[in-house]
Amino acid sequence: MIGLILAAGAGRRLRPYTDTLPKALVPVDGETTIMDISLRNLAAAGLTDVTIVVGYRSSAVEVRQAAFEKKYGVKISLVHNDKAEEWNNAYSLWLARDHFAQGALMVNGDTVHPVSVEQTLLAQRGPSILLAIDNVKKLADEEMKTVFSEDGQLTKITKLMEPSEAFGEYIGANIIEASAASALADALQATWERNPDLYYEDGFQEYANRGGQVRAAVIGDVDWVEVDNHDDLAKARDIACRY
Repeated sequence: MIGLILAAGAGRRLRPYTDTLPKALVPVDGETTIMDISLRNLAAAGLTDVTIVVGYRSSAVEVRQAAFEKKYGVKISLVHNDKAEEWNNAYSLWLARDHFAQGALMVNGDTVHPVSVEQTLLAQRGPSILLAIDNVKKLADEEMKTVFSEDGQLTKITKLMEPSEAFGEYIGANIIEASAASALADALQATWERNPDLYYEDGFQEYANRGGQVRAAVIGDVDWVEVDNHDDLAKARDIACRY
């Protein structure tokens, strides 16, 4: 199993930081960036082969690659998304299909969370896809909300849902087992070919609709944030220094 980080997006709502950097390289604790935290967590969880999908301002990651490898004791492979500024991240994850074919613990490159999330996912391995879910946080319109059936199977994952209907929020971390990789790649391809603006979560929905097993790993009461805008960045800087 590898670690996998999606870090191709432009992060336009974080300008001027992202005028020259991808969102994953925005500092959140001194010189520590979101990507530092992602790599530190993956390494602490025992995942030392890491694939990073890059796109926007990819050269900024490339010049740091050797330093990241030395600092965290990992081996990094880069996958380049040449559509990163045009298409959404269903395509980004699909591009990494040859890498997650061996199984992957995947994290979004804009999510700040403690290593307990990775530990929770690894402790509950078994289903073909396992999603880290926060069922404590109060939900609003922007969150990636989820619903699961009585037997634990994903039935819906979307932002377009009444918060009161949701079980919890998918926080942008998951495990893709090797046994699920081929079918997930097919579902992701069908998703971005249908509409390149769709999210990889729409690919998970397609995979589940086709009969693939997608289940929840509840993370508990954990401080985390998806960094989309300057308010999120302020929260990230408040919590990152405590990890």
